[in-house]
Amino acid sequence: MKSEKKTGAARTQLAVTDEWWSDERIQAFLQMQPVAGETADYHVLVKAYRGMVPDAFARFIAYFLEAGRNINEHGPDGKTILKLVSEHRHGNDFALILKNAGAQ
Repeated sequence: MKSEKKTGAARTQLAVTDEWWSDERIQAFLQMQPVAGETADYHVLVKAYRGMVPDAFARFIAYFLEAGRNINEHGPDGKTILKLVSEHRHGNDFALILKNAGAQ
């Protein structure tokens, strides 16, 4: 039986905003494999941005750069992660983290 998707106050699962991310969990994002049409660096940056809170994302970026990865890699649409994040209403904290790490 198919049920309709719940929205707003009808949702039963609460959002988690204060979850602690271990170093191992953050570093695991570096091992993700890209989908067709994306480079590995862009793919993991997008996945980290979409899945992490700003604190964890800042730690991820440090590991990302330490691994010699390219923070200015372009996605299939020609945008960098900084450009993508800057277009989002709630992306300010993430954009600042990226800029401080040398993203253009």
